[in-house]
Amino acid sequence: MLALLQRIKDSNITLKGDLGFVNDWRYFSLGDFTPSEPSAEHDQLTTTGPYAGTLSAFAAGTKLRTRYLDLLSSPSLTKPVTFWASDCNRVIETARYFATGFFGLDWDSKDAAKLHIVPETPDLGGNTLTPGDTCLKYREDMQTGHDYGLIQLTKFCSTYLPSISARFQTQNPGMRFTDGEIYSMQEMCGFETLVRGTSPWCNAFTHEDWLNFEYARDVIHYYRAGPGNRFGPVMGGLWLNGTAKLMAEGPVAGSLFFSFVHDGDIIPMLAALDLFPSNDLLPVTYRSKSRTWRMSQVVPMNGRIILERLACPSTSKVSTTNTDERVAPRKHFIRVNINDGIVALPTCSSGPGASCPLEDFLALVQRREKEIGDFSEACGLESDKPGGITFLHQ
Repeated sequence: MLALLQRIKDSNITLKGDLGFVNDWRYFSLGDFTPSEPSAEHDQLTTTGPYAGTLSAFAAGTKLRTRYLDLLSSPSLTKPVTFWASDCNRVIETARYFATGFFGLDWDSKDAAKLHIVPETPDLGGNTLTPGDTCLKYREDMQTGHDYGLIQLTKFCSTYLPSISARFQTQNPGMRFTDGEIYSMQEMCGFETLVRGTSPWCNAFTHEDWLNFEYARDVIHYYRAGPGNRFGPVMGGLWLNGTAKLMAEGPVAGSLFFSFVHDGDIIPMLAALDLFPSNDLLPVTYRSKSRTWRMSQVVPMNGRIILERLACPSTSKVSTTNTDERVAPRKHFIRVNINDGIVALPTCSSGPGASCPLEDFLALVQRREKEIGDFSEACGLESDKPGGITFLHQ
């Protein structure tokens, strides 16, 4: 985007029409309180505007503190509560702001919680929060590995970006924009809105343009680390298996577990759980309006996925004698909460509130593990590398 802005400036052309605002527009990270070099703020947690990452993370912590206050106040809660973040500055800062909202301002000094940072390095094998960094074959396969998402994205973008470029060129005959430049303009709408609250880039595109952009984001996630990538489910299986063990153990393992990662590391877990199944692969020659895979609703900025272990009283009674009855043990269920919305597992939702009976959930995880394969084998890990997550415990 910076290169595009420089090219426009060097052209000495006064833009008109939908892009007329660019003549007086300043890159959003340039200001009195920001570095003179815009790239210095790239990949950092946003700190200004109504949608600031700092504010969103703190608000999320406060909201979940309210929802799970009984767990936080439980006498059996192990303190300090360990939580995890992958080793990226904005991810770590997100975790810290969340912790301030959830545990309180002095969570670190009073040992209410302890942040454990997990390196984003390839040597960790399966004991990682970022399997895309440790799955060797995924990183090395230029056709069906990580880059497969970009390949498929490019194919779909070719179906709608040229018409936008033609529209802009008609308004500005002296300028010609590439598909990549048009796509970066659409991205700028969201990025600037996060920092400033609004963005004139948003008004440069039609409603149809935005529907296509939303679908483009679905495509890249689907084929980069989701169900459309052969490595996606097996990478997500790491987190799924680790979490399933905690769910099976129950409160004895701990009451609260929080992990903070990139959106690209959440996507494989969705694939492992097969949360948004489809009979066909996501098409890239047109926009599928009937798709179930809509990532704008699942991994927006500050998106979160929660697995809850519910303990519900049994509705039946167990008779011990003709005159004595005792209440049957409580039953346990697993419920999936995505951004404050309950999402039923496709093959298991017979429990209260679209939840899944614990024993059925564990059976589902075992079945999926067989279907998606072994992480070490699929990723070509060396024999001395761990094949699964071991740090996830209190």
